[in-house]
Amino acid sequence: MPQNQSLTIKPIEGAKPGKVYYPLHLNTSPVPTPGPGQVLVKVQASALNHRDLFIRQHLYPGISFSAPLLADGYGTVVSPSSSPLYNKPVLVTPSRGWISSPDGPEPIPATETNREEKEWSVIGGSARYSDQGTAQSFIVVPEEEVFPAPGHLTSAEGAALPLAGLTAWRALITKGEAERGQNVLVTGIGGGVALAALQFAVKKGCNVYVTSSSQEKINKALEMGAKGGVLYTEATWEKTLLKQLPKTRPFIDVIVDGSGGDIVAKGIKMLKQGGKIVVYGMTVGPKMEWNMNAVLKNIELRGTSMGSRAEFGDMVKFVDENKIKPVVSRVVSGGLENIQGIDGLFEDLKGGKQFGKLVILVDGEEEGVRSPKL
Repeated sequence: MPQNQSLTIKPIEGAKPGKVYYPLHLNTSPVPTPGPGQVLVKVQASALNHRDLFIRQHLYPGISFSAPLLADGYGTVVSPSSSPLYNKPVLVTPSRGWISSPDGPEPIPATETNREEKEWSVIGGSARYSDQGTAQSFIVVPEEEVFPAPGHLTSAEGAALPLAGLTAWRALITKGEAERGQNVLVTGIGGGVALAALQFAVKKGCNVYVTSSSQEKINKALEMGAKGGVLYTEATWEKTLLKQLPKTRPFIDVIVDGSGGDIVAKGIKMLKQGGKIVVYGMTVGPKMEWNMNAVLKNIELRGTSMGSRAEFGDMVKFVDENKIKPVVSRVVSGGLENIQGIDGLFEDLKGGKQFGKLVILVDGEEEGVRSPKL
C-alpha cells in the first residue's frame, strides 16, 4: 500500500519570530481519499517561494505546524477515474478562496456555513487550509483548483509556474495593464516572479528593463530578451537606466516591483506622467515613502497579491500558447526524504543565490535533469 509522505515544520519551544528557524519534519500517513467534487493528485514536483522561508522564520501570519509546506505543485490526477482529468498532468492552483474578481478576493458570505473554505489564503503551511500543501506525495483538491499542465513543460518547469506565474501575470497584465511597445521596468531580476514578468512582458511585445545586484543576472536577463539593465547597488541607478531608454520613448510606463524600499522616489524620476508602480512584495521593509512629487506627476501606486483562479487560467493559457518555459535555478531529487538537499534549496533562498525557481522532485527522478542529492 502506498503511503503519503509530507513535509512540515517542527515547533521549537520558546521560539521568537525572526529569531527562529524551524527544522523540516518528514511525516507518513495513509493516502487521502477524494470526496465529491474533489480529485487526488499524485505530486511529481513542488517548488519553493520566499513565503516558505518566512514560515520557517515565523515571519508569516497564520502558520501551521501540521499543514504540509509549499504552494507550487505539478502532478497527475490518479482518482477518481470518472474525472475528465484522470491520468493527466495538472498544475495545482496556489491559493483558495479567490474565484474571479479583478479587484481582489471576493467578500466572505454572511452565512457561517463553509466560511473558512471561502476565505482567501495561499496554501502550504497555512492554518486556514491545513490539508493543502504541495510538499506531500498525494494531495486532495477541489477539481476546479487544478488545470491541465501545458504539454511542453517538464514536471520541474510545471512546478515552477503556479505562484510566481500568477503573481507576475496579475501584476503585469491586470494591474500594470502593460501593452505592446511600452517600456516596463522589472526590479530584482532573478526571483521567480520577476523572471515570469520578464518573460510575459517580452512575449507581449514590451521593452523590458531590469535591475539586480548582480551583473551576471542582468546578463542572463538580456539573453532572455530584456533591452537593458542596471545594478541597483549604484546610488543613482535610475539615471543610468534613463540613458538606456529609446529617444522615441524616454520614460518608463510601468514598474513591476517586489522590494518596496525607495522605489517611489526612484520611480518618479523615470515614469511618465500617470505611470504605474505595481508592488507585489516589500522585501526591504513593511513601509514605503509616498511623497508630493508622486502626486504632482499623477503616479499610480497599485498593490497586488497573487491573483484569482480566473487569472490563473488566463496565465496558463498564455504560457501554453507562447510555449514559455519557467526558469528553474536548481532541482533536488530524492523525494521528500532528501531533507538535506531541500534544506540546501532554502539556503539558496536565504542567500539570494537563485536565478529562477528552486524545485523538489517529489516522485523520483526526471529525465534530462541533473540533480544530485546534496
